[in-house]
Amino acid sequence: MAWETHPVTPDRFEDFADVINPNRRATHCWCVSHRLRAEDIAALGGGSREGAMRALCDREVPPEVVTYLDGRPVGWCNIGARADNPRLVHSTKIHPLDDLPVWSVVCVVVRGGHRKQGGTTALLQGAVAYAVSHSAPAVEAYPVDTEGKRMDTTMAFVGTRAMFERVGFEVVGETEATASGMRRLVMRRMLSRERGL
Repeated sequence: MAWETHPVTPDRFEDFADVINPNRRATHCWCVSHRLRAEDIAALGGGSREGAMRALCDREVPPEVVTYLDGRPVGWCNIGARADNPRLVHSTKIHPLDDLPVWSVVCVVVRGGHRKQGGTTALLQGAVAYAVSHSAPAVEAYPVDTEGKRMDTTMAFVGTRAMFERVGFEVVGETEATASGMRRLVMRRMLSRERGL
């Protein structure tokens, strides 16, 4: 099996859509609802979530990556500068820990039929490599600590502590947010070593 991860540039938009919205439903969140406020969606996409996502993909540094298994798109991750994520900037539950200009992971999606094959690990490793390539000092995530409980699959996009620990993230704090009734952590991976510093 060969894994590859690439930024979601306009030419990869359909691959991204195949992962998160294969039926192309207009009412689907298009994975902007957890990153953009309604006014941001209106400004970027004329009120269309798909339009807003297309506008994000057209940026010089698109805030997401798509992972391929043997050339087929199977996973997607929202990753970009926290400062460029209006929902995080204005969040009353997920506060910055310090002034470090971290990049943040907000959503992680692996297509049904491709889970439990190492895709999430490959996806997160590719997302971290993308952050390294843009000189991010650290990457943060805000997953749940399941403490052995089952997680509601509708909230699985936030990820779990174990998932991020597998790729070198460490718990550095706790948010005031919850998912499926479970506390959400702040996990961070410092990137100075990856950049050779």
